[in-house]
Amino acid sequence: MTKPIVPSAEEVAKKWAEETPRRATYYEKETPAAADRWATNATAAADNYKAAVQAVDIAKRFAGGIKRVGATKFKRKVEAVGIARFGPGVTAAVEDMEKGVEPYLAVIAATEIGARKPRGDPANYERVKKIGTALNTKRLALLAASPSS
Repeated sequence: MTKPIVPSAEEVAKKWAEETPRRATYYEKETPAAADRWATNATAAADNYKAAVQAVDIAKRFAGGIKRVGATKFKRKVEAVGIARFGPGVTAAVEDMEKGVEPYLAVIAATEIGARKPRGDPANYERVKKIGTALNTKRLALLAASPSS
């Protein structure tokens, strides 16, 4: 069986730390402009959130919290704090990024996916499905695990 070629968690974290801070200009431009879309889309996601967590009155609490905070505060905090902290935040999170991505990269590297078929062959979707299933299983296992800092 063929396995995908996967970089190490250290390589991914290093590239992420080098490349992501360069996106600060994009963050500065696009994030404040997305404030209204965020509020609209997050509020619209209330029913999905309820179905996912199955808590009593979660949709009401979720939407109410968004309305309480609002797009105005979101935009203000991005402009006043977020832009300046974006690059340093990425730099400060390299170790966390590496630790967070490593289990998933290991799952991908260990997953038997079979050989690639010609473009459009349904077997190619099965390769993707195997990786998706393995990653979701790992995600659920990690969510059930006790938190570590």
